[in-house]
Amino acid sequence: MTVANDRKAIVIVGAGPAGIRAAELLVAAGIRPVVIDEGMRAGGQIYRRPPEGFTRSAQQLYGSEAGKALALHSLFDRMVARGEVEYHPQSSAMALAANVLQVLTSAGRREVAYNRLILATGATDRLVPLPGWQAPGVYSLGAAQIALKAQGVALGRRIVLAGSGPLLTLVAIQLVKAGANVAAVLDTSSVRNQILALPDMMARPVLVLRGLAMRLKLGLIYHAGVTLTDIVSDESGPTAVRWRDADGRDRHTECDMVGIGWHLRAETQLAGLAQCSFDYDPGWAQWLPQADRMGRSADGVYLAGDGLRILGADGAEVAGRLAASACLADMGLPYPNPARDLRRLARYERFARAIARAFPWPAGMVRSVPDETMVCRCEGISAGDLRGSVDYTGGEANRVKSVVRVGMGRCQGRFCQLAGAELIAERAGIPVREVGSLREQAPVRPLPIGAWINES
Repeated sequence: MTVANDRKAIVIVGAGPAGIRAAELLVAAGIRPVVIDEGMRAGGQIYRRPPEGFTRSAQQLYGSEAGKALALHSLFDRMVARGEVEYHPQSSAMALAANVLQVLTSAGRREVAYNRLILATGATDRLVPLPGWQAPGVYSLGAAQIALKAQGVALGRRIVLAGSGPLLTLVAIQLVKAGANVAAVLDTSSVRNQILALPDMMARPVLVLRGLAMRLKLGLIYHAGVTLTDIVSDESGPTAVRWRDADGRDRHTECDMVGIGWHLRAETQLAGLAQCSFDYDPGWAQWLPQADRMGRSADGVYLAGDGLRILGADGAEVAGRLAASACLADMGLPYPNPARDLRRLARYERFARAIARAFPWPAGMVRSVPDETMVCRCEGISAGDLRGSVDYTGGEANRVKSVVRVGMGRCQGRFCQLAGAELIAERAGIPVREVGSLREQAPVRPLPIGAWINES
């Protein structure tokens, strides 16, 4: 079944802050956009909504961001109720070609035709392989946050969180507020890194003060500048995390759940299929799609939010408005003056790049993992497998993938690609940029074969 055949049909993928603000501006211009969203209700990951009847308040779920979250939820719900937006929740965009988006919905496959496409696909966790991280009971920080927001569940009785970036502190505080027992928060970034980045982080002083207040609330369970050794497990899952503190002392923290994450990585698979150009950004240590300041990328394709740059919820709202403005301008329709939003975007980017310096991707830690460390959990590919393959494939990501299958599993390289590139670069003796990125493949997520069989 094909929907959205209007010659000016605009499809938005994602109903987080970027997608909602893009839809708002298009509706104000008299356009009824189609919104494809994987969530049960709009809000995205940052403002994820729990099921109906959930008893925890917005203040408990979103903290200081409760007002923003409720405002966005209410705005989008009003647009849907008035019929101003064609909304498809619990739907995943799987592939696109010839201005048709292939979407998997709860009712089966749909083809959504579009004239212009706004991708507001957000971000996922950026992970580092650790010895023992493949054990059951080791989750990403995002998974721990989803369980807490969507179901009110802490995924362990004694929890260790490890990694770096604002999400590490945020998830720790959210779990502590919910009554969970967080035994340790282990940050691989040093205090020195964080202090050196502070001047540029003051582009958003309120967020800096809010982050410092959270850090103070964590007290003695927070440790900066640590080196993670391994995760110890038995048949039931994790039993401890072994690590070294900033003074080089060996430490051992018992636990039954581990959450890990090193800031975020942009969700870019659909942008790749849409023929957007990419470049390696050493500041964010990942391949990012190229776009102008308004979000224009490929022909008729506009990018917004963390799927373009990791700027957080406020930056995503601004980017969503800019992408919709660019869309209207290219259609020859009136659009708001973008000057104010462009100034705000520049300030948010300055802050975000400072955050990336304060909590850097631990390339050295990745490159030094033992050979037996699992890198690709989906396919069971170890660091030794990757290193050994470089000797006869060379230092190119897709050649290595074709030989050892790294990135061919369920996550499609989302969790292993960045770490794998570091290992390839180290073995080949080349900059990580020269390793390249894995080519995007459709479908961008696993799907049931039956849903893709043509009805005819």
